[in-house]
Amino acid sequence: MLKLRSVLILIALTVASLSASASGPVDAEHRDWPQFRGRNASGVTGGTSPPVTWDVESGDNIAWSVDIPGLGHASPIVSGDFVFVVTAVADDDSNDLKVGLYGDIDSVMDESPQTWKLMCLSRRTGQIFWTRDLHHGVPKIKRHTKATHANSTPAADGRFVVAFLGSEGLYCFDYLGNLKWKKELGTLDSGYYVAPAAQWGFASSPIIHADRVIVQCDVQSGSFLASFNIATGEEVWRTERSDVPTWGTPTVYRNQGRELLAVNGYRHSGGYDFHTGEEIWKLDGGGDIPVPTPIVHDGRIFLSSAHGPARPLRAISVAADGDLRAPDDRGETPLTTAGSEAVEWWRERDGIYMPTPIAVNDYLYCCSDRGVLSCYDSATGERLYRQRLGTGGLAFTASAVATADHLYFPAEDGSIYVVAPGPEFEQLGRNSMQDICMASPAIAHGLLYIRTKSKLFAIGSRPAPAPPLNSRFRCRCR
Repeated sequence: MLKLRSVLILIALTVASLSASASGPVDAEHRDWPQFRGRNASGVTGGTSPPVTWDVESGDNIAWSVDIPGLGHASPIVSGDFVFVVTAVADDDSNDLKVGLYGDIDSVMDESPQTWKLMCLSRRTGQIFWTRDLHHGVPKIKRHTKATHANSTPAADGRFVVAFLGSEGLYCFDYLGNLKWKKELGTLDSGYYVAPAAQWGFASSPIIHADRVIVQCDVQSGSFLASFNIATGEEVWRTERSDVPTWGTPTVYRNQGRELLAVNGYRHSGGYDFHTGEEIWKLDGGGDIPVPTPIVHDGRIFLSSAHGPARPLRAISVAADGDLRAPDDRGETPLTTAGSEAVEWWRERDGIYMPTPIAVNDYLYCCSDRGVLSCYDSATGERLYRQRLGTGGLAFTASAVATADHLYFPAEDGSIYVVAPGPEFEQLGRNSMQDICMASPAIAHGLLYIRTKSKLFAIGSRPAPAPPLNSRFRCRCR
């Protein structure tokens, strides 16, 4: 009886979620967070901000928390009444992470079989509705000492949820946990191209837009960008890329009614037609281990990378077209496209290595992996301030998220720094999750969702209970 009731509740919530998806959000506060960094990877949501302070020990401003087995840097996502999380559980229960600031390129030398899992939870209570085992076996590619075997964030659209395990496949489920399709994309070997034996694990996340699933697979050999029909898994197009391994996620943007994709890279940052995969523009150079995801704000695509001799922060016009080149260190004028500068501004040494930048209102914020936060005028690239978060020595890998009122910057030790948006630095709070934090948070329905090494937290006021079941879903069994 209880099992049947749980299924009926889940069905009712699914119908409610689908209805909300079809009609759109009631207001800005009720927007979902359906993929890595939310809608279009902006990292920003509207509506009521989560709190500035909370306390894990006392439970102050903690709506709920739940244990998550295994290891995973995949961010939580929120769609309707559901939170989806991906994790990898080792058969031998190993869960070591070597966090901090270091330059070791080694892989973890273990061959323990893993079980990759997709979990569906209630966004209101943290109750686990269902868990599906996606794959079991020894990983085809090793992970970095700071990485996991579940780095890629899932994506959802109100009907389907997609999980990408890299070499272990691409999976699509409905919200009841039914497998709709699975695709094998081959062995996707991500690591340092200078030392190919150093395997670091796959991390680019899938995105969903206009009934298509987009994946970026920049690997040691045979890199590509591909589109799949979300209902069937049928491949719509595949475009080869000539690039070294990268770890960023594609971003959808628009220009004059045309839908496009922006991707970060070393040899091949670029823009592609969303519907055909045709290359629109290309820009080479930058850091040779590109991790941050492109973000789009006020008509500009912001690209960051930082490794090796170059660490540029670049602002590219959404109208960019053709083979671009940026100013060199002598400050030469960038290539112009259609009468306007395609590379609007360029700061040669200001790129950040791990976290993805974030833009709020007129300002762009970049937090380095050493916790140095810089704020720029997003239109001109003028640096307005540079300020260290904390006292130094902390590492920052996860990306910031924000509302109009608060910016949240997670450090690897679980410290969450809350900063006020604006041209002057103002720290509003610092909170400890008392656990390692490597996954980028999510904000949805007024709550801040933070995944630590062992738990998932919802920060804020406890949501109201789910609406009562519609009479057509009520169980009349005796």
